[in-house]
Amino acid sequence: MQHFDLFVIGAGSGGVRAARTAAATGARVAIAEDRYMGGTCVNVGCVPKKLYVYASEYAHQFQDAEGFGWSLGPARHDWSKLVDAKKAEIARLNGIYDGLLSRVDVTVFNARARVTGPTTVEVDGETISADRILIATGGWPRMPDLPGIEHCVSSNEIFDMPEFPQRILVVGAGYVAVEFAGIFNGLGSEVTLSYRGPRILRNFDPEIVDALSAEMEKTGIKIALNDSPRAIVRQDDGSLRVEFADREPQVVDCVLMAAGRVANTTGLGLENAGVETRDDGSIPVDSGYQTNVPSVFALGDVVGGQYQLTPVATSEAMVFVRRQFGDESGASMDYRDIPTAVFSQPNIGTVGLTEQEARDAGHDIQVFKSGFRAMRHTLSGRDERTLMKLIVDAPSQRVIGCQMLGPDAGEIVQGLAVAIKAGATKQHFDDTVGIHPTAAEEFVTMRTAS
Repeated sequence: MQHFDLFVIGAGSGGVRAARTAAATGARVAIAEDRYMGGTCVNVGCVPKKLYVYASEYAHQFQDAEGFGWSLGPARHDWSKLVDAKKAEIARLNGIYDGLLSRVDVTVFNARARVTGPTTVEVDGETISADRILIATGGWPRMPDLPGIEHCVSSNEIFDMPEFPQRILVVGAGYVAVEFAGIFNGLGSEVTLSYRGPRILRNFDPEIVDALSAEMEKTGIKIALNDSPRAIVRQDDGSLRVEFADREPQVVDCVLMAAGRVANTTGLGLENAGVETRDDGSIPVDSGYQTNVPSVFALGDVVGGQYQLTPVATSEAMVFVRRQFGDESGASMDYRDIPTAVFSQPNIGTVGLTEQEARDAGHDIQVFKSGFRAMRHTLSGRDERTLMKLIVDAPSQRVIGCQMLGPDAGEIVQGLAVAIKAGATKQHFDDTVGIHPTAAEEFVTMRTAS
């Protein structure tokens, strides 16, 4: 029987980082992946999604160019060419992940692994033992139980559809739903975003979200709130007839079901080791990512929680390795002030507390805001507004939150996240010289609390 110091199930961002950094300490490590190297982010998540966002933005840029004197002919997009280019890039990244593991002598099993006991797994009919088992299988699209759900696609399939949908219904209101609504709108689809609640992106600042909703609707996206699909019916011509609780049916070419994600633990055999799971399949862990079974660990999206983000999973992997294979038994992850972005059009970037979160936490706050039309659009003619907010703890003057809606918001907020993490005060912002003319300079020139 083969034996390893660490056996990792799942070769996504967290699993690969844990495997290769543990192996770099001299540990004997194996990893099993039954789908694709790099996991969701590389293959059906962040990376291809951002590439498709780039593709969709060109339509708006072609229109903007006319205001700067460019004369362009009719634009036509080739969906199949985009899909093929994406596949080539993902294949390149898959190879990089293979290389990262092989260079540190991690044993790779391209097969599904199943837990058979506290220190054993089964892969391709072979039983393997390990001192530690790490579950890093991530999340999986949630497909609600409603008639005709088999006619819908999830974020796993949306990138590789053989035909481009001229009409698409996107069901959901999180990152995936909002970003794909913008993608297909930019590529030329007639887009409806359907959500059962009163506001999209419910965990974000309401003022920022309302401003985003207005900008999305300006581009032609229809946002249907308090809206619930009840059934999807495939018609004779291949189109889909979607029936709703409170409005007339809608006929589309594609329904993207983006109604959240669940922990990918089905069929892993965790019960064989006595590992506890929650009702949604996610795995409870302590600060060192240890489950109720001392030899079994879990990290990344599979443990649930608020921050289901690739950089969070890789940071958790580093904490795990430092505790288990280094000399930092007390190492832990700091979940405060984690920056994130929504690659909507325009983007949202955020770090720290929102206005409401700060009040709920008992802070006496000052809110600084700036709303404006970006300089580019004074000539492009596009009616798009940028909105920025700084949340300041009044007694200490420490900046405890930052939100932005506008082009390149993710790029801008990443830098501000360093300042906020370091404890910068509003005076530090005020004392910083701006880069002119940029949108980012607004963050250091806001002087009057709203």
